[in-house]
Amino acid sequence: PEAVIEAIETGMERTGYSDFSLLSLSCSDYLALPAVGVELRNRLADKNVSLTLPSQRVDRFDENIAHILGGTRKAGLTFAPEAGTQRLRDIVNKGLTDAELLRGIRTAMESGYRKIKLYFMIGLPGETDADVLGIAETCWQLQQQCRDLGRLELNLTISNFTPKPHTPFQWHSVSTAEFQRRQQLLRDALRRMRGIKTNYTDIRLSAMEDFVGRGDRRLAPVIEAAWRAGAGLDAWFEAADRTYNAWTSAIEAAGLGGRYRDLEMGEWSAAEGMDPDDLAAFCSQPLPWDHIDSGVDKGWLADDLRQALAAAVVPDCSFDGCSSCGVCGPELGHNVVVPPPPIPEQRPQRAPASERVARLRFRFSKTGSMALLSHLDLVRLMERALRRSGLPVSFTGGFHPLPRVQFALALPLGAEADGEWMDLEFTQPTDPAEALQRLQAQLPAGFALLQAEPVAVSGPSLSQELVAASWQLQLRPTANGVASPPPPLAAWQAAAAALLDSTAWIWHDTDKKGRPRQRDCRPFLQSLGVTGLELEPATVVVRYGAQVDPAGRSLRPEQLQHWFAQQLDTGLEMVNLRRESLQLRQSPEA
Repeated sequence: PEAVIEAIETGMERTGYSDFSLLSLSCSDYLALPAVGVELRNRLADKNVSLTLPSQRVDRFDENIAHILGGTRKAGLTFAPEAGTQRLRDIVNKGLTDAELLRGIRTAMESGYRKIKLYFMIGLPGETDADVLGIAETCWQLQQQCRDLGRLELNLTISNFTPKPHTPFQWHSVSTAEFQRRQQLLRDALRRMRGIKTNYTDIRLSAMEDFVGRGDRRLAPVIEAAWRAGAGLDAWFEAADRTYNAWTSAIEAAGLGGRYRDLEMGEWSAAEGMDPDDLAAFCSQPLPWDHIDSGVDKGWLADDLRQALAAAVVPDCSFDGCSSCGVCGPELGHNVVVPPPPIPEQRPQRAPASERVARLRFRFSKTGSMALLSHLDLVRLMERALRRSGLPVSFTGGFHPLPRVQFALALPLGAEADGEWMDLEFTQPTDPAEALQRLQAQLPAGFALLQAEPVAVSGPSLSQELVAASWQLQLRPTANGVASPPPPLAAWQAAAAALLDSTAWIWHDTDKKGRPRQRDCRPFLQSLGVTGLELEPATVVVRYGAQVDPAGRSLRPEQLQHWFAQQLDTGLEMVNLRRESLQLRQSPEA
């Protein structure tokens, strides 16, 4: 546990990330999780760090886990009850009671959570319509029994159970038609309930998953053909139609269409209705993956299937006796190798320092590959660099504290810049030269801090100081997407002069809601010039200066590009875009 704590603490210091996750197929099986998590929260108490955990066992969710996930920012919380009734959870050996589920949800709500994600499956062996409707009943009961704690909002993910090899349910049979009926049954039941959002897994993708997951070597050409036909990113909803068509065409081309249609309309849970002798004979038939040794005995899987259909629970061998599955050998069990350490005392969580003692104004350039960094990515890059630098940066207040970083004006994606401005605020007096040196050491190539100067903490913000911007754009004439001979330079200069001489330039576009609007852009234009390039005669350089109003509005480069295209009656491609400087009232243009 101490190694895990040190690795995370060191990783956070070296990367500057503000959140991390402890990933595992079942993080609740890591018995040291409460002790590790509480100690991490204690050590990182004032660092504004958030911890997330994957889906976890609700029966092991307690106040300690809630404390780990708490703090100034609450991450998402996901539980996996799997089934809507106790009987069906016993069949799949979930080991979760209704009382444990309620206790875990109430613990989460007492810790401040109001939105919880629950993961259910339909199509499990032995499932009836009552079990499907039990999902809706379980959600309703949870909402009713937690009403004294506030309104509980649930996000449900409903997946279709697809049997997997080397598991007791590898003999279970499903069908697309039955999945569709059961999904609709659940939709109808949940439609009348409030405070519940539901996402359903696409049945077509589940059918493909089942067909491939339990197929034999004849599927090799199917997989290749599906890939060549465009299958890929199959879990993305926008690719579902393309993926399904690619797989079905590949299956038909391989001559396996009949087998797939049998799966679509096949018998539901065929093993469930068999008597013991028929079930034993059915489970002894060879399977395509029998030659692969997973360590678990096939006979034990068949026995476990029979017990599951009888709703008999197999105890967890971590805490109970051996069930002789074949992985560990006989007479083992009670497999807790290292007892969990004691849980340390929880220290109060402190909000990150928000005192505003000093403010530094940085001038920087952003060139090369940094031009491909969006403004939001730039903000995240700066936040992480500040964490790595160890500078005493000041944070905002509220539920989501952020470093007090302000950029003068967002830069368009793909544009380089030579004279940008950024303000940083600190909790103690900070030397500008030292801050520049320490911060520059944490920034990537292409992001250069050019100068740093102190400004009054209570002084005007950058957006209030910003008055103008200077741009340079390179334009290349095109026709149907292909470079074309450029108009003479005199024509470009005449177009520029016409704009400078005009008294109005009305620009038509739409607002954020799609409503048409028009505005006069001419008052923003302060200067405009056009020159040619000796090395690239087909390219013209346009330089202009534009006013920036207090709301951050100005003349955009693409608007000038549109003006020249109209005046010259030719298509124009923007080859390069650079903001040469931002002018402030109090700071030198430099």
